[in-house]
Amino acid sequence: MSGQLVREGYSGTGPGAITPDGCAVELYTRLAMGDEPDVIEAAVPAGAHILELGCGVGRVTRPLIERGFRITAVDESPQMLERVRGARTVCAPIESLDLGEETFDVVMLASFLVHAGDREVRDGLLRTCRRYVRDGGAVLIQREGADYHVAPRERADAAGYTVRIVSSEPVGDGVRSVRAEYEFADARWTQTFRSRPLSKEEFEGHLEAAGLKVDRYLTDDGIWVRAVPV
Repeated sequence: MSGQLVREGYSGTGPGAITPDGCAVELYTRLAMGDEPDVIEAAVPAGAHILELGCGVGRVTRPLIERGFRITAVDESPQMLERVRGARTVCAPIESLDLGEETFDVVMLASFLVHAGDREVRDGLLRTCRRYVRDGGAVLIQREGADYHVAPRERADAAGYTVRIVSSEPVGDGVRSVRAEYEFADARWTQTFRSRPLSKEEFEGHLEAAGLKVDRYLTDDGIWVRAVPV
């Protein structure tokens, strides 16, 4: 992992490569897909060119390509990007992404990345969203749900594995250290990462500071948001 960022407070265990933010590459190839493609498809124009920030192994990328979208997929992990198929890929940290003057119909920031514990990283992520969305385009952002930091809790997925939020502990400055476990019949992974919970007002304030505003909340739980340039 030489040349990759070291993300303080982030770590992971389990089989295979682990990225700087504690994500296990093999784990993410196994996780089941939720309703994300449906939410995204309903919120953006058909055939849109989407800049997917933090694409991982392409779990969301693949079904969006199958639905006719064109994807430029960005991740800081080359091991993750090796698993992505059918999309143009760019290996770079999101907050320092440089695609020149290029802009996109849609910029997508999923995986709760807007809750980055480091304020400068969060603000950098949102500046990247604003920089690369074209005028008249949209930014789709995934926020934490209301129960996100309730711990311990677990969920048994129909695909045959169990996800546990083992702990969520304050580490100062409004940031929490979260430990998650993923248990399969033949393997187990853990991930420890930092998260900064944001109220709706705080979230919208950070959007505004980056030159964005909420167009609408796409899901009843407020997890998926469509924002537009100011």
